[in-house]
Amino acid sequence: MNVKWRLGMFFIAGAFFLFFYLIAAKNLPPWGHYRGPYGDVISSLSVYQRHATDVVNAIDYDYRGFDTLGEEFILFTSIIGVMLLLRDPKLKGGAAESDEGLSKTVKVSAGGLFGITLIFGLYVCTHGQLTPGGGFQGGVIVATAFMLVYIAENLKRFKAIASHPLMEVLEALGAALYALVGVSALAVGLPFLTNWIPLGTTGDVLSSGTIAVISASVGLEVATGFILLSYTYLQDIVSGREE
Repeated sequence: MNVKWRLGMFFIAGAFFLFFYLIAAKNLPPWGHYRGPYGDVISSLSVYQRHATDVVNAIDYDYRGFDTLGEEFILFTSIIGVMLLLRDPKLKGGAAESDEGLSKTVKVSAGGLFGITLIFGLYVCTHGQLTPGGGFQGGVIVATAFMLVYIAENLKRFKAIASHPLMEVLEALGAALYALVGVSALAVGLPFLTNWIPLGTTGDVLSSGTIAVISASVGLEVATGFILLSYTYLQDIVSGREE
């Protein structure tokens, strides 16, 4: 198919998409006016039923936990696909590092921010049931902390962390833990992903039962997944420069 036909199909499909998008946007409620009633109902019940003060995480990891499980494995599969596509089996020792464009000021600043960013990311992962955040957000922050290692020390140090087989094992473990929490409910005679762990005291870190466990496992999978993804892209970029 030539360029002319491809452009024609693109504009036709784009016109249909724009038409339905405008219809959907026209039907949206005014800004700040929520139609409900589901959000209002779940907001009033989540603290009582799940001892979670962050309703978003209660919905993601409990009320609609099966959907979120699918979303996590979509991310897991996507990362594996990118790694398989970009990983060059000829690069046994990895790409060489380059100091071009990295000033000492940037290196020192990035190195100093590593610990702060890592701690904050772990906090967001483990407190998603109490405050805004959770495993997806915290995992990205943790991965960002390791990207600061690349900025501070360049590819050599980052490669020592990201290329380790343990990182791939941790990513798979993070994804598997979510499913195992769901299976554990079956083991005690309850439906899949039922929140059967004691809910604890509202406002405590160990409250909300399986919500806190799932949030932490998602954080582990997202963090290690993005670290591996970043390393794979860096390998591909640097090896392309060498060629």
